Amino acid sequence: MRSSQVSRQTLADQVYDRIVEAIVMGDITAGSAISENEIAVRFGVSRGPAREAIFKLEAKGLVTRLAHYGARVVDLTLDDLQALFEIREGLEGMACRLAAERMTDAEIGELERKLMLHASRPDVAAGQSYYQPGGDQDFHLSIAAGSHNMRLLRTLSGDLYDVMRVYRFRSSVRPGRTREAMDEHLAIVAALKARDPAGAEAAMRGHIRSSWANIQNTIKGLS
Repeated sequence: MRSSQVSRQTLADQVYDRIVEAIVMGDITAGSAISENEIAVRFGVSRGPAREAIFKLEAKGLVTRLAHYGARVVDLTLDDLQALFEIREGLEGMACRLAAERMTDAEIGELERKLMLHASRPDVAAGQSYYQPGGDQDFHLSIAAGSHNMRLLRTLSGDLYDVMRVYRFRSSVRPGRTREAMDEHLAIVAALKARDPAGAEAAMRGHIRSSWANIQNTIKGLS
């Protein structure tokens, strides 16, 4: 019985991860309805893991549930997004300042290696989009980990993380933004390598402000 529960929970987590990637990539669109049956069929699982995955999506702020309408993928207003970007700028700026002081040379080298791996992907090299895999392959999360402040890392990798990934990817598909974002990431790494806390924080804050400006232009262009 206990083994079955662990297996089911692991499957629900896997389904959750696949749904998140589909939302990030736009395969499941903002504002669209999402149901246990649809998820079960789409990912070839029973309704139990699909239900658990949707509950987790709700808890993470990626899905909202309204009476008479059911569950829908979140579609944030500009005001909601502004609040998130303001929080993100403050927290990630702080994380980058701490990382400049605390990351080991090996950790900075690994961060640079990840960035070069990102730059080598065809979509990034062609300037089409800048998709970052989740978890420890994510540039921003790697810097948060490099702050060596576990409470800060948990905050940035918690409820904010998956919602922000959705909008980070949407921001990257505007023509020219992929190259800009890569250049901004390179500037951040340069400040980290120089062990320049103030410069690292300023580079990260500038990068997030640029991302926010791009998101505003993208959304306004669609309205």
